[in-house]
Amino acid sequence: MRKVMKVAVVGSLIASSALYASSSTAGCAGCHGANFEKHAMGKSKVVKDLSKADIVAALKGYKAGTYGGAMKGIMKGQVATMSDADMAAIADSIKGASKAPAAAPAAAAKKVININAGVDDPTLLSKEDLGNKKVVDETVLGLRKTTLFEEDVAPADVKYDRPAPGTAPRFERAYVNAPPMIPHSVEGLLPITKDNNQCLGCHMPDVAKGVGATPIPKSHFTDYRPTTVLKNGELLKEGKKIGIAKGDMGNVGDIKIAKAKKLNHLYQGRFNCSQCHAPQADVKPIVGNTFKSDGLTGDLKSRSNLVDVINEGVE
Repeated sequence: MRKVMKVAVVGSLIASSALYASSSTAGCAGCHGANFEKHAMGKSKVVKDLSKADIVAALKGYKAGTYGGAMKGIMKGQVATMSDADMAAIADSIKGASKAPAAAPAAAAKKVININAGVDDPTLLSKEDLGNKKVVDETVLGLRKTTLFEEDVAPADVKYDRPAPGTAPRFERAYVNAPPMIPHSVEGLLPITKDNNQCLGCHMPDVAKGVGATPIPKSHFTDYRPTTVLKNGELLKEGKKIGIAKGDMGNVGDIKIAKAKKLNHLYQGRFNCSQCHAPQADVKPIVGNTFKSDGLTGDLKSRSNLVDVINEGVE
C-alpha cells in the first residue's frame, strides 16, 4: 500500500501545473503524447512533425486568437501567459523530445468498456461467501486474502498509463448517474487548482462536441443548495425558520426539495472534478460481487440524466 501511495503522490507532484515553468512541456503530454507523436483529441496536427518556426507561429497564433480550429479554445488558455521567449523554449523542447522513439499507438478498443467485467467470477464470489463457511480465517478477509503474518506480500503492480485524451474508449458507468471514471491519461492535467482546471478546456458543453469529449451535464450548472439568510435574528432556509440563535444552523430535515437555481456558469461546488471522477488503473477485480444496476441501459451507460430525476421519490 505504501508503494501505491508513493506512486500516487509522486504522480500528483509531477502533474502539478504549479511546478511547471512557462516554457515546460510537462503539461502537454496528456493530449499530445510524451514525444508529441499524437493527434491531440484526435483533432490536432502531430506536433513532432512541425518545424520549430511552425510551432512558434502556432503558439503565437493561439495566444492572439488568430490560429487553430477545434483546439483553439483549449490552447488559448494554455499559452495566455507565455512570452515570445517561452514559446521559443517550448519549440526547442518539443523538437528535442520528438527525436525520441514514439510510443506505440493504443490498440483499438470497444466504444464503451464495462468497468465491472469479471467481478461476478465464481472464484471471487466463493471467497466473499462468508455466511456459508464453517471457518472464517484471515485468508478470506480483507483485500489480500492471505495470512496476516506474511510480511512479504506486496500489492499488485498498478498501471495508470492510459491513452491520451480523445483516443481512449469510455468506461461504462457502474450504475445510473454514477460519476463517470476518467478513461484517458491525466498526465499534466492534475491536480486541479483554483487557477488551473484543464478539464474545462475540453468538457465544457460548447467545446465538448467539437473535440469528441463527454460534455459536463446540466446538473453541474445548477445550484441545489437551499438559500440561507439571517433575517431579524432568525435563520431562514428557503424561507423557513430553522434556527433562533445567531449562528445556529438548526434542523433542515423538513426541507425535502430545494429550489433548483439554473446557472449560466459552472456551479463552483462542481469545480473540483477529480473529487468524484477518478483515473482508472489496469488491475483485475479482487473483490467479487453480484451487483447489477437497474436501468443501466442504452445511452445511460455513458450519459447523465440526474437533472431530470434528482427529486424522484421525494416530490
